[in-house]
Amino acid sequence: MAVFHSVSAFCNAGFDILGRADALYPSLTAYMADPLINIVIMLLIVVGGIGLLTWDDVCTHRLHLRRYRMQSKVILSATVILIALPALFFFLTDFAELPAGQRVLASLFQAVTPRTAGYNTADLTKMSDTSQAVTILLMLTGGAPGSTAGGMKVTTLAVLVSNAVTAFRRREDPQLFKRRLEPSAVRNAAAILLLYLGLTFAGAAVISAAEGLPLGACLYETASAAGTVGLTLGLTPQLGTLSQGILILLMFFGRVGGLTLIYAAFSGHDLTYARYPKEMITVG
Repeated sequence: MAVFHSVSAFCNAGFDILGRADALYPSLTAYMADPLINIVIMLLIVVGGIGLLTWDDVCTHRLHLRRYRMQSKVILSATVILIALPALFFFLTDFAELPAGQRVLASLFQAVTPRTAGYNTADLTKMSDTSQAVTILLMLTGGAPGSTAGGMKVTTLAVLVSNAVTAFRRREDPQLFKRRLEPSAVRNAAAILLLYLGLTFAGAAVISAAEGLPLGACLYETASAAGTVGLTLGLTPQLGTLSQGILILLMFFGRVGGLTLIYAAFSGHDLTYARYPKEMITVG
């Protein structure tokens, strides 16, 4: 059992075999106050979710961070931020009534697991709507490219944030860690974000209409499916065939990857080199 859950955590699979007759889907809620279980599972999730290229830099350059690839620096920085800020939020809100040590463990675990491990130590249905919204954003973000995690990837988010900062400061090129980003990276990041948001919201809207369920709860399920996370508010077993089919398609899309489907659906052999005239358009 220990090996099963270790592999599941490292692979960001989210499968557990801890169900009982009185609690079919307990996940790790029985170990909420156990520091060993929490820390080991969190470390395995992070180790599996930062990607092979990042680990190549870690093994090759160790503590010489300046020698790391720009992508590795972005992944490590984004991972720390996406763990620390949500953990602080959960610490101040949902878990305020827990003892100090258990409160820290629960907050950190809930910040780590949505990207995209699928375990939980807290009762997800009792979390506030705001916390569930934060979890949805984390599930859509996911882990790093070349990792065991799903989602649109932390590098996609970093590129979009860098591009926004560039627009706010009226700079010419987006940059990260004193490196200029290729325009194609910005275009791809914007396309992936639009695809994930569009499919997630469209799927949630159809499920909500078909099942008569709140849109927020349906968004939680579709974001979990698209991010290949595995977290649920308990709705999936009671959904109809149409709704479960939508979740299956979203899981397939999330595992194959956004860019792969975009290229498969829209790429062609455009041999023309003509370009249309340029004209300005107002945005924002």
